Amino acid sequence: MEMLDKLEKIFVPVAERLGKNKYLTAIRDGFLLTTPLLIVGSFFMLIANFPIPHWTEFWAQFFGENWTAFMSKPTNATFDIMAILAVLGIGYSFAGQLKIDKLAGAAVGVVAWFILMPFEVTDGDVTLSGIPLGWVGSKGIFVGIICAFLAVHIFAFVTKKGWVIKMPAGVPPTVTKSFAALVPSAIVMVVFFLINILFSLTSYGNAFDFVFLILQKPLMSLGNTLGAVLVAMGFQHLFWFFGINGGSIVGSIMQPILTPLSMENLAALGAGAALPNLVNQQFYDLFTTFGGCGSTLSMLIAMLIVCKSDRVKKLSKISFVPALFGINEPIVFGLPIVLNPLILVPFLLTPLVNILVSYFSMLSGLVPYCSGVNLPWTTPPIISGFLVTGWRGGLLQLILVCVGVMIYIPFEKMIDKQYLNEEKAAVEEEDDDISLDDLSFDDM
Repeated sequence: MEMLDKLEKIFVPVAERLGKNKYLTAIRDGFLLTTPLLIVGSFFMLIANFPIPHWTEFWAQFFGENWTAFMSKPTNATFDIMAILAVLGIGYSFAGQLKIDKLAGAAVGVVAWFILMPFEVTDGDVTLSGIPLGWVGSKGIFVGIICAFLAVHIFAFVTKKGWVIKMPAGVPPTVTKSFAALVPSAIVMVVFFLINILFSLTSYGNAFDFVFLILQKPLMSLGNTLGAVLVAMGFQHLFWFFGINGGSIVGSIMQPILTPLSMENLAALGAGAALPNLVNQQFYDLFTTFGGCGSTLSMLIAMLIVCKSDRVKKLSKISFVPALFGINEPIVFGLPIVLNPLILVPFLLTPLVNILVSYFSMLSGLVPYCSGVNLPWTTPPIISGFLVTGWRGGLLQLILVCVGVMIYIPFEKMIDKQYLNEEKAAVEEEDDDISLDDLSFDDM
């Protein structure tokens, strides 16, 4: 228990600080704005590229050879502008945390971002005026995050200094807010105008190329490694062990790195090219844990197989169906997993084994790379694996769930033995108690 106490003293304060960090919270909330739209857009891409041989040829008989182009329109309408949505969401959330007008924060974040954007589209040797879809898609996310934070910070600073136009009483609130935002918005735009001029004087030409080459590309390369995923998943589960939502904390760091990798795969899928990235958001979400953190679906199956205590049997039956859809709070806090040293080893080990097996299965070509298609996080395993990689991905998920069961069984036996002893002691204690029902006053 001394070691557990030491770990708790180290990780709990760190996790709490990260969980309350306004920047990470804003990034998480910003991406939540894009999630439902990306999922819907992914389904259209999935229909056009369903992992069944001769799928497109079959439907081409009825809808023509160009039917997949029509199906890709909703996908393009979401994925190609995802950075705009993310910047809106981040600016809105961050403004709320700085206690200023949230809509104004979202607006100045997007405008500041567009001020830095090069309005040029190159097609071969021809350069035309326009908004480049590459920068409003996944490639522009990092610049968008920086712009949203900086623009909202400036807006909040000016507002709290009182450098605003104040309208007389009786003016409608919407008009008052609009004029109050005028000076702070102007200062934000002037600052980013000057930043844009400075970047135009460099060899990079603009802020987008600078950030992509200096920051985003190296981070994506680092995130596309086995070591990065293992470290991220390890910390995520340590946080969960101490009762803190590790997915929320680590996900806010990893999502801006992994999402562009998924977008690259999705673009390659649509173009019929080879998928470039083994590690991406779908790999991280769908092939590392099953049933929620710790791959608790494997844990529940192990419970149903070997456990005999009433407590564990009832808990496993109640928790099994939610875990199929990735909801595992009943087992995390009901067993409990939190601060339970008996379950720490398999809870950490199982996701790491899943990562290693999945990585080398895909690296060797036994299983295709994840396509980048976004699925709802509640999609059950085997089905999710089939939809993003074909039947081999579904089979791999099934194998990993079974491997996880074997890892959990010895530890579940120890926990079950402990609970059986507790239940036996509780029964004996109950038998020893004196009940008023046993008392008789007839002889008094």
